[in-house]
Amino acid sequence: MSEVFNKLVSKVKSQDFDEEILIRVGYGASGQAAGSIKVYDWLTNNFKSKGEIRLVGALGLSYLEPIVDIKIKGKPRVLFSNVDVEKIQKITDEYINNQNYLKEYAFAQILQDGEELLDNIPELKNFVPFKYQKRIATRNFGEINPESFDEYILTGGYKSLDKALNSLTPENVLEEVKNSGLRGRGGAAFSTGIKWSFLAGNNAPIKYVLCNCEEGDPGAFNDKGILENDPHTLLEGLIIAGYATKSSHGHIFIRQGHNIPIENARKAVKDAYDNGLLGKNILNSGFDFEVEVSLTGDSYVAGEETALMEAIEGKRSMPRFRPPFPAQAGLWGKPSNINNVKTLSYVPWIIENGANEFKKIGTEKSSGTAIICLSGHINNKGMYEIPFGITIKDLLEKVGGGSSTGKGIKLLQTGGPLGGVLGKEAFDVVMDFEEMAKAGAILGSGGIIVGDQNVDVVDLIRNLVAFNQFESCGKCFPCRLGNTHMLDILDRACNEKSIKGDLDVVKKIGENMKVGSLCGHGQLGYNPISSALKFFDQEFIDKMTTFTIRDEKSKIPKMILPTRTRP
Repeated sequence: MSEVFNKLVSKVKSQDFDEEILIRVGYGASGQAAGSIKVYDWLTNNFKSKGEIRLVGALGLSYLEPIVDIKIKGKPRVLFSNVDVEKIQKITDEYINNQNYLKEYAFAQILQDGEELLDNIPELKNFVPFKYQKRIATRNFGEINPESFDEYILTGGYKSLDKALNSLTPENVLEEVKNSGLRGRGGAAFSTGIKWSFLAGNNAPIKYVLCNCEEGDPGAFNDKGILENDPHTLLEGLIIAGYATKSSHGHIFIRQGHNIPIENARKAVKDAYDNGLLGKNILNSGFDFEVEVSLTGDSYVAGEETALMEAIEGKRSMPRFRPPFPAQAGLWGKPSNINNVKTLSYVPWIIENGANEFKKIGTEKSSGTAIICLSGHINNKGMYEIPFGITIKDLLEKVGGGSSTGKGIKLLQTGGPLGGVLGKEAFDVVMDFEEMAKAGAILGSGGIIVGDQNVDVVDLIRNLVAFNQFESCGKCFPCRLGNTHMLDILDRACNEKSIKGDLDVVKKIGENMKVGSLCGHGQLGYNPISSALKFFDQEFIDKMTTFTIRDEKSKIPKMILPTRTRP
């Protein structure tokens, strides 16, 4: 460690973090939604004199929230699930006062050296679905208070930044990221190192690295999850990216209304400035870097990289024509690079442990892990960091716990509304960027919505296309009109009013959108339909052969969509 960083760590370590009783309450969005604030309030009002009570990030096990864990000195750390005020009163009374750990409420324990395993409670590392994870970007989830700079430092935080700035050149860092095989986790899966090199080769004095946390995909909450539970991991990765590309400024771009991620990101940036990790001459290395948090309105298209830049500049979120590409002229006309939250959050681990260690995880073409959000008709809803290489079947059964309705799993909707649908014929496919694309659905940002046997595929696709139609910025007509026409046709099918030839028409529209649209919103807009046809073509045929003879002026029922003012 450099002398400056060593002093910073020593200052933090001088504080007392050694309590007789430590109670942690999960404080992520899923925990709060399930009632963790009430549990925390009860503990602070009734138990504070007996032990230390802290808020920490969520473990990612949303179906077990609220989660509370209790550590008594010399005993294992015990984790309790679905805790409410009534349960926490029993737990604190029985476990702390009478040494009865109430195994009916406890789901796992964490052992440290010299501690004995409690009976009938698995260790967390062996707890299904936790044991199938390899936690890299999510390594601090449930361990630290996401608002605490000191706790992040105590886990080894910013050690990678110190190593990069004081032991490696920007070229060394860039090469390490290239060799790791890290690929973008926002959907495109492009090589991160190569993307950085486009910007690094530009010698302009002002350059921007942007972090995209627009995250409007239904079913995806991992970007927000990282900022909710460990924002400094993202910030450290962003600063390292700035150093590797020789950039001067960074922006963390978050959709307005995502209050916890916004507040945590702003707090992390402030703390980094206060401790000399942002600004001028960071860690006495000669590297200057400024970061700010920028917000966008409710625009899904703002997640497209050039539309994101338009939003930061105060304009309507609409994609730009390319060339010039962002590495030539991006934000404010300056060279720019954009990465997803998850992508940047892997970087500190890679710099600390080396590219080869990252390459050992996953598959040959998809290094590392995928941060998967499971929702829908699945038992173990939550966010899981899974090594690439696991099959979809194992993900659903071993990690997800199978169908929550008892009716069997019929399909998966993956990669957001521009992703696709997979039937059970594809469940033996390995989780891998290429293999999933071959199967007909992209992994995208990692959201997977599970549907049971009762799901109407055509109606599901209609809802996805309705979302895409509503969120189209309208700049290019293949997307604007194509989504509208596809929605009209699917509306007819769901209302048993199809017209002969509708299926052929929707295919032609989709293919035209692919080649004629300006950005991915239109280019990928046909994906939900094309992938569903691969597995469920008969359901479309059955719906679209119920024809209605109509007069020239008869009206076709249409979905009524809400209106709003766009940013």
